[in-house]
Parts: sequence; C-alpha cells; structure tokens
Amino acid sequence: MTGPGDSGGSAPRDRQAEHGPWFTSLPPCETLVPCGQGRHPVRWEAGELRLPSHADPEAELVLAALGGDKARCVEIAEAWQRHTADLTVLGIGPRGPADEVVVTWDDVDAAEQAARGGTGGPGRWGWRLASPPRAAMARAAIRHQQYQEEAGEASQRRLDMLSLLALGTGFQVRLAGQVVAAHADRLDEPEELGRTIRSVLTAALAGRVALVAEQWLGIDPDQVEASLYRGAGWGSVELTGRGEQRRLRVSLPAWWLARVWASGLALTGRHLVVAVERAGWPDAQVLALRAPGAEPVSLSAHAVSHPSGAADAPHWEI
Repeated sequence: MTGPGDSGGSAPRDRQAEHGPWFTSLPPCETLVPCGQGRHPVRWEAGELRLPSHADPEAELVLAALGGDKARCVEIAEAWQRHTADLTVLGIGPRGPADEVVVTWDDVDAAEQAARGGTGGPGRWGWRLASPPRAAMARAAIRHQQYQEEAGEASQRRLDMLSLLALGTGFQVRLAGQVVAAHADRLDEPEELGRTIRSVLTAALAGRVALVAEQWLGIDPDQVEASLYRGAGWGSVELTGRGEQRRLRVSLPAWWLARVWASGLALTGRHLVVAVERAGWPDAQVLALRAPGAEPVSLSAHAVSHPSGAADAPHWEI
C-alpha cells in the first residue's frame, strides 16, 4: 500500500499511523429505520455503526436467542458487522453520486416474509416413496439438510444486502470504504485469496475512477483504464491517443478508494485528487492534478453544504 507525497515517484509510503484512520475526512451519517412500533435512528460515526435508541444491543440479542423478537436496528448492526470485509459489497453499492442504488424498507419486509416461508417439508424430496432403504434415506436427509443450510445462507445474505442498501447512499459508501480498508494491505496474500482481492479491488477502482474521469475530462468511461499502484508515491495518470484511440491510464493505490473516493474528495475544485496529505473534517490537505500528466499540487480543501442538501454526502471545495 502506498500513499501521498510531494510528487509521483519520490513520496514515502503511506502508513495508517501517519495519516490516521481512512474515515477521518467523513462526517457522521444518520437515518431513521422502522423498528418495533416506531422509527429509530441508526448512526455511522468514526468508523462505527451506532444504535442511539438501543442502550444494550447485546442484551437484546440474548433475549432474542431465548425466543424474543429481535429489533430491526439490532439486525442491521449484525448485518453491517457481517459484511464490513465482504468484497462483494464493492460490486453492489454505488460507484458515484449519480449511481444511486434505491432499496426501500418495503423491499426488506418482502424479503423477510419470503425468508420466513422456508423451503418446504420432506414430501418435496420424495421421501414417501415405498420403503426406501435406510442408507438412501440417510443420504437424502443429508442432502436435504445441506440444501436447507445453503438456502438459509442465501436468504440471509439477500436480506442483509437489502437492509444495508435501504440505509441509503451515505451508508452504502461508508460500508464500501470499510471493505476496502479491510483488504487494502492484503494485496500480497498468497494464491487464490490474493488474486481475488487484487481482482475485486482493481474492478472497484476502475468502475469508480472512470465516472470521476468522465466528470473531470469529459472522457468516455470506456476509454479509462485503471490499475492498482503498489510502488512508492501516489501513482500515475496519463492521457494518450486521440479520438476513439484516446485512453486515460490511471494507476492508484487501493487506499484511494477509501481515503479519497469514499470521503467524497475524488474530484475537488476541478482537480483529480490522488492522495490525502492531511485528513480532516471539515478541512483537509490533498494532493491533486489539474490535468493528466501534470505535477500534483498540494491544495487545501474545505467541506461545504452539499448542493442537494444531503447532510451525509461530503462536498468539498478548494
């Protein structure tokens, strides 16, 4: 993992201890969730999901295990925890401000009802045919149990994803940032795990930086080629060719997705931000490019009210 510096090739390696947590440039985010007989706030702040209306979520989990109802807020907190390192989140959430993923709580309710419906009884498996041998019955029982477990896991995963998406774009972006942070320093993991991490993070970078480049230069997103940068410094941005042959080649560290993109800093003051030199809210110092191939410059960024009025969507100006 690499990070910001004074220039592309000579900057020191970025370290979490030097620059603080990836979310330092993000404000709190809050939404209301249907829970019980009312609507309760769910809040993200400083990298954690919080439930202001539930003083002791762990005690509520114990009661639920004993047969009581589990509060939806608590279910959401569990789902969040299950997926803070889930790479598939990066292929589901938004890639940019206009790439809104809308899921309603009615959608979540429908998924919950479907999950409660179950998968049916033994009759669906043909167990009531005339006197099957005990060995065949045992194999069928094992297959049935495996099917139920797999169906239950798939149903729970679908419900988790819908619940997390229903929290809104602000939470979706922050969850993506947490997933990136969980894997950004794991690019050298051996064999299949390492290949999977690199592949998913490269795709996540490509999809997001392409939309940023479209806003920045007016270039077709299909003409943007992205790769993970793993050397010293911030990476590189180069524009080549003309017309249909034009290509913007962008190489940035995986941490860019968390520290820059998730914090809303990617395009600030018509500059492409390539690194964060000093994270903070509402003020940050960033390293940015005015044009491809130019030397990056250090700029002071200040967060202002978002034009859309969204309190949880950072909007930065130089």
